Amino acid sequence: MSTPSRSSRRGAVRLSGSLGAAALDCPRRARALAVRAGRALAPERGDVPGWVLVTLMTAGLVVALWTVAGPALVNIFTSAMNKVTGAI
Repeated sequence: MSTPSRSSRRGAVRLSGSLGAAALDCPRRARALAVRAGRALAPERGDVPGWVLVTLMTAGLVVALWTVAGPALVNIFTSAMNKVTGAI
C-alpha cells in the first residue's frame, strides 16, 4: 500500500475541518428551523376556540333535529324494514 501524498493529506484535513464546521453549525440550523416552524404555526393556535364552537354547535343541531324528527325517522325505518323482510 502506498502512503498518501502531502496534498491529499492537506485535502483530507481541509475536508474534515469543513465537516467539523458543518457539524457545529447543525444545532444552530436546527434551532433556527424550530423557531421558524413555531412562528408559522403560532397563528393556528388561536383558532382552536373557533373549532370547539363549531363542533358544539353541530352537536346541538343534531340533537335538536333528532328531537323534532326522531319519531318520523323511526317510523320510516320500521316501515322500510317491514317491507324488506315481508312482515307487512
